[in-house]
Amino acid sequence: MASNNSKITLGVLVGNRGFFPAHLCDTGRKDILAALEGAGVGAVALPTTATRFGAVESISDAEKCAALFRENAAQIDGLLVTLPNFGDERGVANAIRWSGLQVPVLIHAFNDDPANMTIKDRRDSFCGKMSVCNNLQQYGVPFTLTRLHTVNPDKPSFQQDLHDFIITCRVRRALRNVRIGALGARPTAFNTVRYSEKLLENSGISIETLDLFELFGWVGKLANNDPAVDAKLKEISAYVSAKSIPPVALLKMAKFGVAVDKWMRDTRLSATAIQCWTAMEEFFGIVPCTLMSMMSNLLHSSACEVDIMGTVAMYAMAQASGKPSALVDWNNNYGEDPDKGVVFHCSNLPKDVFVDKGEGEAVMDFQEIIAGAVGKENTYGTIVGRVKAAPFTYLRVSTDESAGKIRAYIGEGELTNDPLKTFGGYGVVRIPQFQRLLRYICENGFEHHVAINPARIAAGVKEALSKYLGWAVHDHDATN
Repeated sequence: MASNNSKITLGVLVGNRGFFPAHLCDTGRKDILAALEGAGVGAVALPTTATRFGAVESISDAEKCAALFRENAAQIDGLLVTLPNFGDERGVANAIRWSGLQVPVLIHAFNDDPANMTIKDRRDSFCGKMSVCNNLQQYGVPFTLTRLHTVNPDKPSFQQDLHDFIITCRVRRALRNVRIGALGARPTAFNTVRYSEKLLENSGISIETLDLFELFGWVGKLANNDPAVDAKLKEISAYVSAKSIPPVALLKMAKFGVAVDKWMRDTRLSATAIQCWTAMEEFFGIVPCTLMSMMSNLLHSSACEVDIMGTVAMYAMAQASGKPSALVDWNNNYGEDPDKGVVFHCSNLPKDVFVDKGEGEAVMDFQEIIAGAVGKENTYGTIVGRVKAAPFTYLRVSTDESAGKIRAYIGEGELTNDPLKTFGGYGVVRIPQFQRLLRYICENGFEHHVAINPARIAAGVKEALSKYLGWAVHDHDATN
């Protein structure tokens, strides 16, 4: 299974134009590499022995840089083009094209100092950046810009740019050739979770399907005393309080978990979406929520109701932030406040999103919603509790077959401490202009499910999905 690896490595290309002050490339190269080191980002850059100051200003330099990037392609997650002076626009574009890398590209240019504008010290990076971007547009290379047209690497603005770009690189890396498992058919009542496998495949996301009948066949072959089953039982007990859960239900959960783990290993899956009701409860006798919660908590996102697109959103944000994502319903109003609402699921929310202790702490229980239909004894395994207060990012991804594209909306808000007492996994959100967002969701046919992640990562995630995957992404924050 894939996992989040927070270490990002960038290929660094220092642009130079020979008749501009070349000594600026020496100091600029040092400054940008120091900024990357300070941010914990690895760098692959031409050594100063390979070209003048390790910069690119000619066809020969571009060939050397491209070769270096190709040799290190397996570890390069993105490219950083930095312009200490005007830079050679063709050298930059050719090096990127010849490298063959299909990764995010960040374009950075240094500030000029008004007190040092002589021919010996003038950069003209301000102008050169436009020429580089023009050439990249001609070459068909997508790229990311800094907030400020020119900025020095030690400034907070650039540090935020770099932070967002790292998130973009993580998401692009995570979704490149990712494999997601669909376990069981979607519930008949949920037309909302329909999706197009072909549109996902066009973006490099593959779906591996498995029938519940086959999985339960594997479960049936597991002995009660199988070492893997015993290990999974201990893992469940260590994960969440299950004092009120009958041992027979815990044993079924452990066997189910062992079978799913093997399926994921054998088919190289990174995340899943699972049919959670009602065949599983009627004919097997548990809900799978605890096992799904455990997987999501390990960043192997797992969505209920076979909501594959929910899984895609969960997984993208989990890999972006290194924190578990949850799939929830936009479920209720919160009193008369138009910017607040209740999010809820039955639930399979990962443990780390719940309050740490006291009222609302995560515990295992039975599924109250469907217990009346299939019997309480068949619905043990939900994770119930209160989502803790935190800033958060929300994301919904959907396939639009009629338009032949993948669409999404994204934004940031706040999980609050507003009083609420109910069942399942629940919380209160505050989102600026929430009514406008709800109108957008309804008018554009988005689902009632949404992925949430307790981190502010919208800018970097949006850039990855829109610019480097080509999805149509609506940024709610940008409309406020």
